[in-house]
Amino acid sequence: MSRPLFCQLSPMCYRLSVQKERFRRRLSDYFSSQNFAQTFSEMPLATVIYRHRSLIRRRLGNVDLMLQDNKAVNLSLAAPKINGILIKPGETFSFWHLVGNCSAKRGYKEGLVIKDGQTKSGVGGGMCQFTNLLHWLILHSPLTITEHHHHDQFDLFPDYGRQVPFGVGTSIAYNYLDYRFRNDTTDTYQLLVSVDDEYLQGQLLAQRPLAVNYHIQVEDEHFTKEAEQIYRNSRIYRACIDKVTGNTIHRQLIKTNHAKVLYPLTLEPSEKENSRHKNSQTP
Repeated sequence: MSRPLFCQLSPMCYRLSVQKERFRRRLSDYFSSQNFAQTFSEMPLATVIYRHRSLIRRRLGNVDLMLQDNKAVNLSLAAPKINGILIKPGETFSFWHLVGNCSAKRGYKEGLVIKDGQTKSGVGGGMCQFTNLLHWLILHSPLTITEHHHHDQFDLFPDYGRQVPFGVGTSIAYNYLDYRFRNDTTDTYQLLVSVDDEYLQGQLLAQRPLAVNYHIQVEDEHFTKEAEQIYRNSRIYRACIDKVTGNTIHRQLIKTNHAKVLYPLTLEPSEKENSRHKNSQTP
């Protein structure tokens, strides 16, 4: 039996571990040479690179609807902290540098959070949906993702109303698990975000149009049964395509998924056959 980590010994030990990680991140950023984006503009830049909207209240298993309503409040508090931010050449975008701690004192409510492969409630819950949206926008641009954490070891919910592929989500925790990207181009970029009654909406803008488009492609998505446990599998690629010729300039594997399914799922006969075949080939 493995020895438990210090943070697993008690709730107090967990809180101490969190404070230690937050202090380490603040110290690291203080001595970092990174130039963090902090300039805002009410004037939108000229070109929309990509736009997306994310449904706030989704059917997620038996998750309490109140947590979804509270999430809407939390997103509406955080959105103005990001809306209009300019990311100039050489600058790094940091979600937590701009949003800050989502505490009850700042008006944030108990929302849905994911921890250790389980859904729970926590003050400020719902920020993962915010960084999911940002990540999806940035994947359709030449900006360089420098920090991105996953909670994709587990497939928590059935595909009800899914708009983006499984496995391209984000996991964040103030302030030591951040979502960051850097502008290594010669143009300035801008994020516009807003919240209405139904959606979190986002746009990535730039000073001028891109010569290419970015497409996210999912391949070989299937379920397998391994030792009585069902897993979700897929590969996700990002293709850079020339707008004039339509030719693919380069294609990159950005994610391989093998996630434990945590909701009831019955495999189709063809999937069961594939699962048996796969297991028979495993040494």
